Amino acid sequence: MHIQVLDISCFTCYFTGKKPLDPGCVLACDAERSADRPGCAPVDFPVAVVLPAGGSGERMGLPAPKQFCTILNRPLISYTIQAFERLPWIGTVVVVVAKENHDLMLNIVQKFNHTKVNVVHGGTTRHRSIFSGLQAFCNTSNSLTPKPKVVIIHDAVRPFVEEDLLLKITLAAKEQGASGAIRPLVSTVIATTSEGYLDHSLERAKYRASEMPQGFLYDVIFQAYQRCSELDFEFGSECLHLALQYCGVNAKLIEGPPTLWKVTYKRDLAAAEAIIKETLSMSACIIAGAEAEATELAKTLQKNLNMMETDVIPCAKESNAGYLSKTRNFIHLSMTGSNSLGVLEMVKHFEDTDHARLYPVVIVWVQLNMTKQSVDSQKTDELTAFRILASEVIQGNVLLYGIQIEHTKVPEQWERSVERLTQITVALIRDRNAALTGQLLRV
Repeated sequence: MHIQVLDISCFTCYFTGKKPLDPGCVLACDAERSADRPGCAPVDFPVAVVLPAGGSGERMGLPAPKQFCTILNRPLISYTIQAFERLPWIGTVVVVVAKENHDLMLNIVQKFNHTKVNVVHGGTTRHRSIFSGLQAFCNTSNSLTPKPKVVIIHDAVRPFVEEDLLLKITLAAKEQGASGAIRPLVSTVIATTSEGYLDHSLERAKYRASEMPQGFLYDVIFQAYQRCSELDFEFGSECLHLALQYCGVNAKLIEGPPTLWKVTYKRDLAAAEAIIKETLSMSACIIAGAEAEATELAKTLQKNLNMMETDVIPCAKESNAGYLSKTRNFIHLSMTGSNSLGVLEMVKHFEDTDHARLYPVVIVWVQLNMTKQSVDSQKTDELTAFRILASEVIQGNVLLYGIQIEHTKVPEQWERSVERLTQITVALIRDRNAALTGQLLRV
């Protein structure tokens, strides 16, 4: 991975970013957090984003550029776009793509309902693509891209960017003219001779790795690109350096969290998927039927799911719409033989609210068997209907799993069964394995 190393003695660092990753940052509901946050100055000026996404992703070793690789049936770049779109104080996101990927990007915008995006064609190098993105704001006749006061430049393959950091970058850019995220160096940087021997090493404490996002007064970075040379366009890698060299603007550097890494290699996709899955599995809603046994099982299951934030509600009717909208994991408890009306009502709510558009919703349908009837003796048409239902709702990004638990009055045996139910439920929620949908597992 290419790392731009900055000598921090040339700059003044007055911000630090010590907060760890907020797992909720990838969820759209976090947009609500920015309005009344204590201690944060309001952003009362226009802010826009430029996402260069014209790279070919050669190091990924995959046929498609890395920004278009999918995680949970959704392209990586869509996660990055949403990290900005969820913030009400960001007005426009200009995505710069290669000409051959223009239609693909438009399809992504439409499919995932990205409302702030304007897609433009990039150039042959990263700097040319960034300049193309900046030039999109020069078209005064295009109401989709009004000229911003501050523009944030970010990588399309860095989906985990926190609102706190973006706010610091934006306010620092407005005050100073330029700002950028940095991270401590993990390894010592050395220089080698032409023969391949050690020449010298740098004092690691004096240097930092330059990361994204970076923020600029729009007039500063646009003027810098207008003045830069062909050599800069072809081989340059640091936007902050252009602002310093051509506009005399020293950037304020802000230490960012470890999550600023970019997806560069194939293994990074697996890491990004793990982060997203872990984020989505932090809460669950248990929906219990009216039967006493179902209510008691719901309470026990809630206690066992101590690693998740859980709520128990009696049913999934309209009065509980708030619960249906704030999580993406549902455990629906009912007695064996009950119909799927409650599940269908939930799915209908998700369709009406577009709740499953961006992230898959998991429904674990737990059937409590009180009759000693084996799952193997259930009518074939009931199991077939369950599989058909699962295959239908998965088209709407809803993953439906089934578990049957045998009730017993033997305390030790019942305790083991509920513990096993908990383990399976947690695994289904965390793994989100589409191949297991429509299966009726037995505890």
